[in-house]
Amino acid sequence: MIPAGKGWMHDLNPNQVLRIVDLYGNQAVDTTFFDRENPKDHYSAVMTIAEQSNIYLTTGTILRSESGKSLLKIIADTCGRHDTLGGACSAQSNTVRYAHEKIHMHNCRDTFMYQLANYESDYRYSKRDLAPNINFFMNVPVSPDGGLEFDDGISAPGRYVEMQSMCSTTALISNCPQLNNPCNAYNPTQIRVMIWDK
Repeated sequence: MIPAGKGWMHDLNPNQVLRIVDLYGNQAVDTTFFDRENPKDHYSAVMTIAEQSNIYLTTGTILRSESGKSLLKIIADTCGRHDTLGGACSAQSNTVRYAHEKIHMHNCRDTFMYQLANYESDYRYSKRDLAPNINFFMNVPVSPDGGLEFDDGISAPGRYVEMQSMCSTTALISNCPQLNNPCNAYNPTQIRVMIWDK
């Protein structure tokens, strides 16, 4: 269980399955991945989108690294689609989207940084390793003029997404603490993460 506003980082072996469960509905789960054998080769939204010719992620999507390597494959999705364009909330984005007074509020970028700084690994993660991320269960449609719209969620209690690791990977999650976004009714909630061998 990962409470809202908390993070989690974990290594996955090849063929292990990672399930993220949206327990209460419309909770944004900011997630990114690293090739465990070469952590500098992190998840790439650009490579993932380009290879599948689709901006949304769902069943069948292969999550790719900067080098184009297949990291994980989405093998089940009861939500329907997930965002990989909107990025993680930060102190700076909170001031732009909401108000300058929100700059002190906790955010996913800070959670990512905390997890990277405290992760025990042969590789020393740093700010340089902050990668593009996926916003599981978040609805960010693209407007006709090419802009992003942070819209009401399309998830619901109990919906989940499952990914099978295609190599040795490291998962990094920030369960979004966002208190300013109406898509979660201003009530960020905990999620459940499950791992098993395929």
